[in-house]
Amino acid sequence: MRRRSFLKQTAAAGAVLGFPTIIPSRVLGADAPSNRIVMGAIGVGGMGTGDMRGMCGFKEVQMVAVCDVQKSARDSAKNWVDGRYGDSGCAAYNDFRELLAREDIDAVVIGTPDHWHAIQTITACRSGKDVYCEKPISLTVREGREMVTAARRYGRVVSGGSQRVLGDYGRLAHDIRSESYSGIKEIYVNVGGPSRHCNLPGQPVPGGFDWNMWLGPAPWAPYHPHRCGRGYGLGGTGFRSWYDYSGGMMTDWGAHKFAAAIFWAGVGDTGPAEVIPPDGKDHPYLTYVFEDGLLMYHSEGRGNVDFVHGGSRKIAAGPGPAERYPAMGYRGRGGIYGDFLHCVRTRERPFRDVELSHRAATVCHLGNIAYQLQRPLKWNPVKERFLDDELANRLLDRPKREPWTI
Repeated sequence: MRRRSFLKQTAAAGAVLGFPTIIPSRVLGADAPSNRIVMGAIGVGGMGTGDMRGMCGFKEVQMVAVCDVQKSARDSAKNWVDGRYGDSGCAAYNDFRELLAREDIDAVVIGTPDHWHAIQTITACRSGKDVYCEKPISLTVREGREMVTAARRYGRVVSGGSQRVLGDYGRLAHDIRSESYSGIKEIYVNVGGPSRHCNLPGQPVPGGFDWNMWLGPAPWAPYHPHRCGRGYGLGGTGFRSWYDYSGGMMTDWGAHKFAAAIFWAGVGDTGPAEVIPPDGKDHPYLTYVFEDGLLMYHSEGRGNVDFVHGGSRKIAAGPGPAERYPAMGYRGRGGIYGDFLHCVRTRERPFRDVELSHRAATVCHLGNIAYQLQRPLKWNPVKERFLDDELANRLLDRPKREPWTI
């Protein structure tokens, strides 16, 4: 039962039956129905399953619905949720719009492939739901900006799922502000490259799989298990390999590492002024140039994120408990899930607020565009447009297959 429904029904019952209007504290405590955050999960075949289970680890969460275009995935998720609560009350949907139409749901977890993130997040905001959306938050720069606009217009809490910015780099907030990290001029970020176009031949669509719905806004293509597979990396066995559905490892792992680099360097809410692809001479790496002179490289480095300071290169500190190394903007407890749930209650902006997640994804998208065009690009991070380059500006978004629009 949702908080507002609980209070309304309690008040009505008290008026009819003559109950006292003062409700015992044990009823209004942390476990009371009025304090539960009722949630649904959209996309539960991969990382979405981990997000769903992670949210269910918080006692204030009540998961009531799951959605996936693959019947086996949604049935498995429903069975897990029902087993956790000891009942059969979890609903299972093929179409996310049916889940979002439910008025009893407060928030949703979105774990679908990248090409669905913007449409589902914006629809959720319009439906009055808060959103935890897996990384990368968008497939294009324009999508990300529209997601920010929707979150602000409808007053929703929207968090990007870049959990490693906090979990893997929790100590970085402490280290980067210490004397040993002062005067940073260069950052090396080690992630894989862009996605590529897919020409896999068609195969019969397996039973219980809504292939047309999986494609959604992406161009029509024949079914092949490697188009929609969960294979990680760019080996051609999963959706992250293909341009129509993902930006490759540049956006997938980049949403963690580039996000950590720009956030801790203090440029996470702006963006670069120039992106230069490697040329084999003056620029051996894809190079981002920021207005304050900071240089950031996409490289096959020694570690995750390397900072250059004082003439030496130092690998960023590894994992550490988030609460032990407090991060700017982090609220609540229990990692990024706890941060999101805390903000659902308080209406504060979460640690990976949609604006910051969009800025991080934009860095990744800009790199992919520079690789594609193979020329330096001047970028206006305020207007989010390339300077005097209409061809590059056309790549800031992609057409969507009907009836899907944003």
